[in-house]
Amino acid sequence: MGLLDDKVVLVNGGTQGVGAAVARAAAREGAVVAVTGRRPEPGEALVAELTAAGGKALFVRADLADAEQAKASVAEVVAAYGRIDCLVNAAGLTSRGTLLDTTPELFDRHIAINLKAPFFAMQAAVADMVAREAPGTIVNIITSSAHGGQPFLAPYVSAKAGLIGLTRNAAHAHRFDRIRINGLNIGWTETEGEDATQRTFHGAGDDWRERAAARLPMGKLGQPDEIADFVVFLLSDRSGVVTGSVIDWDQNVLGGLD
Repeated sequence: MGLLDDKVVLVNGGTQGVGAAVARAAAREGAVVAVTGRRPEPGEALVAELTAAGGKALFVRADLADAEQAKASVAEVVAAYGRIDCLVNAAGLTSRGTLLDTTPELFDRHIAINLKAPFFAMQAAVADMVAREAPGTIVNIITSSAHGGQPFLAPYVSAKAGLIGLTRNAAHAHRFDRIRINGLNIGWTETEGEDATQRTFHGAGDDWRERAAARLPMGKLGQPDEIADFVVFLLSDRSGVVTGSVIDWDQNVLGGLD
């Protein structure tokens, strides 16, 4: 449909999982796509895939635990293409920790990747948009666990709940700049990262996806390509004037009880 024709889109954390799905969906809708990641191999492979399909793409190597690299990722995209129109913050750290066993180091790492990196990437992107007096859109990938989450997600929930507040604050601050900022609280999603998390922290076997799906209302885990289509909609003009919304993308209903 060309929902993002000629838009320059940066997907931070875009080399795998939901981020990579967003990059593919944005490219299909006509965007010039840049993705960041720590490892060059998957980033360059994704860029080659998008380029082979007729798109224009760029890999930016960045460790988003470093706020300066988060800001520099935006600067590199602006240097390459002259502007940034859309930003998606899809990177996330999901390592486990409870209130009682989380170390200051683990807490700081969650804050750095799940909150600080989006803050400073948004800062750089919005600064470019404001300087050009141009509209733009930002989508932050958050989590339904930000409403409370499991006990073993204490530092993750702390950081992602902060990202909800940041999303709404920035959307309010820049609504008259015509910069729309929204968030998506995704539920349990089938990604490479989730596979590694289940195996590392929960001793899951090869059948964990099937076992998980059987317990869920819709009989399946969330799918990155479905999430990506909705992210593209939020980035595009088709989502109209919507800003400051943090939407639950989940199959469990907040507040619902059996």
